[in-house]
This record gives sequence, structure tokens and C-alpha cells, in this order.
Amino acid sequence: MDIRRISLYMLAAINFTHIVDVMILMPLGDVFMSIYDINPSQFSILVASYSIGAFISSLIGFFYLDVFDRKKALLFIYTGFIVGTVACGFTNSYESLLLIRFITGLFGGMIGALVLSVISDLYKFEERGNAMGIIMGAFSAAAALGVPTGLYLAETFSWRVPFFLIGGVGILNLSILYFYFPNMTEHLKTVNKDRSILKVLESVFNDQNQINALTLGFVLVLGHFIIIPFITPYMTRNIGFEQSQITYIYFLGGILTVFTAPLLGRWTDKYGAVKLFTILMTISFIPVFILTNLPPVPVFVALIVTSVFFVLGSGRFIPPNTLITAAAGTDSRGSFMSVKSALQQLAVGLSSVLGGMIITFDDDLKLEHYNIVGYISIATCIVGMYLIRRIKVAEGN
Repeated sequence: MDIRRISLYMLAAINFTHIVDVMILMPLGDVFMSIYDINPSQFSILVASYSIGAFISSLIGFFYLDVFDRKKALLFIYTGFIVGTVACGFTNSYESLLLIRFITGLFGGMIGALVLSVISDLYKFEERGNAMGIIMGAFSAAAALGVPTGLYLAETFSWRVPFFLIGGVGILNLSILYFYFPNMTEHLKTVNKDRSILKVLESVFNDQNQINALTLGFVLVLGHFIIIPFITPYMTRNIGFEQSQITYIYFLGGILTVFTAPLLGRWTDKYGAVKLFTILMTISFIPVFILTNLPPVPVFVALIVTSVFFVLGSGRFIPPNTLITAAAGTDSRGSFMSVKSALQQLAVGLSSVLGGMIITFDDDLKLEHYNIVGYISIATCIVGMYLIRRIKVAEGN
């Protein structure tokens, strides 16, 4: 196996722990709302706190990521992420958990930017879709294995245990990263280390192609994540799921996407990002509409809906992300990816807060107005179908 493939799987392992950490809070929504006696709006702020921290750190990374060896930058950021994740398990109040999630986000927010920068450095555009499929497969594995395992441990022992487990796996990944991941300094040959902050800003924001790509990334994340935080509360309060049955949602949806994500990655390289994205996005509106308007149904029916949503929801990110990574050249790739990460985290936080403002409890403590969130999601993603046609592949990809 060549060094590129080995590096890709190491990045997938890092992405796995990162995604589990981000996702584990959402299916525990009912648990935290009960333990800390908080409402949906307060819970949405808890989810958003990580994204706010990630947004701030990504803005800092915008100016500095391109002037460091990718390996050293990844080691520093991932170490901070692990420490923050373990610290979450020691918190004893809503306010302290809110603060630690924010701090964890300061480090975790730049992981995605670095992972995409490394992939873009290692793989040419023509083969990048396949690599993106592997990374998205790690996302799916996190949903299929990491989240259900975390929920089981939370239900059996304590909500603290999943954070300790993620930290333990993270320490193992960190050791492998330190000893086996190659130093990556090739991009430094084309980067001016003495560049001013103004020039860094100009390199991105004077390029309409990069602006279009960044806007597309923001819009797609906003449209997708406005639905995600309230899937679990909706299933337990409105559909009738037991808390233990929530694991089925993530396990089935994740297992399916483990297989479909690499396939969609290969199809992206074969058929083109724009064409495949348009097809996937159009079809994905069906499960979005059904999920957010779902009445009380048998568990197996709801699982069919959520599984299809997972497959198409995650799959529709592969083609645009492949194209977005090609919107910047080598010399500004880290800065560009950092801005992308910042806007993505801003979109996650904004979508969570927006969803929390729209969704309320009725007299029976069931969720109301989830369907409105679904309509907003569809309308937002339609904008993305327009934006993707305005992105071109930059030189050096």
C-alpha cells in the first residue's frame, strides 16, 4: 500500500473521532434537556457552542495554516481536541459543559480544514472524488459504530463515558500520526511566509471562484444541519422511539453510507461533480420532506425514512466538496480550507440556533414546527444547486 493510501486512512481515523465527538451530543439531546432542565433553545446553544469555537479558530487558521508543515499543525490541533473532549466528561453543569464544548471547538474546528488540505495536496482533482468518498466513509462509520456505541455506553453507565472513549481512541490515533504520518512541506515552496494579513485576505476574497465555492459550502451545511440536532428529540417525543432505539437510526444509516459513500466518490470522478450532485440533491428532497412531516408510525417505517435520509444527505456532500477543494491553488489552499471550515462551523451553529428558535414544545411536550425546518432546508439546498454551476477548477489541481 502506497504512502498516499496509508495517509488517507490515518486521516479517516482522525475524522472518525472528530465526527463522533461532534455527533454524540445530538442524540443525547433528551438526556441533557432532562439532566440540566433546559429547553430546546438552550440545547441548541449547547450544540452551537462547539461550532462557535470552531468558527473563531478557523478564522485564525486562515492566516497561518499554510505556513506550517501539515503534520505538525495536525499534531498540535488534534492534541488540543483530545484534551477538550476528555474534559467534557468531567463537567458537572450546563454552563461548564457549554464552556468546554466551546474550547474543544477551538481545536476541532480546524481538523476538517487540515484534512481537506492534505487530501488536496496528495490527490489530483481527477482522483479526488474517490479520496473524498473514503473520508465520508469515516463520517458514516462514526454514525454506524461510534454514535451507537457511545449511546449504549451513555445509557448503560453514564453520558460521560462516550467522551472518555473518544479521548482514548484519539490518543491511539495521535501516536500513529506522530510515528507514521509523513511530513508535508511541499506547499511551503509556493507560500510567501512574509505575506501580510491583507494579502492573505486578498488572495481569497478577490477571487470570485473561491467566493462562490465558500458560499456553496456554507449554504449546503446550513441546509443539512438545520434538521440534524432535532432528529432524536422528534423520534422520541413525536414518533414514539425509546431512547435505546435511537441507536438503530445511526447504526442502519451509518452502515449503509459506509458502502455508498466510496461508490459515490468513484461516480463523482467518473460522471462529474455537478451532474451527480444535481441528481443526488433532487432525490434527497424526498426523505427530507417525509422525515420532517412524519406522523407517528411503526419504528421500522421511521428507520427506512431516516436511513434513506442518511444515505442521500451525506452522499450529496461528496460531489460538491470534491469541486470546492479544487477552487483554490496550492499556495492558498490551507487558508481557503480554513475559511471554508469557519463558514461551515458558522453554518452549523446558525442552523442549530435557527432550528431552536423555530421548534417549540406543545402541551404534551412534543416538538412543533419541525416541518417548517424541513421546508427551509429544501429551499436553502436549491440555492446550492445554482451555486455549484459557478465553480471552476483552479490551476494546480
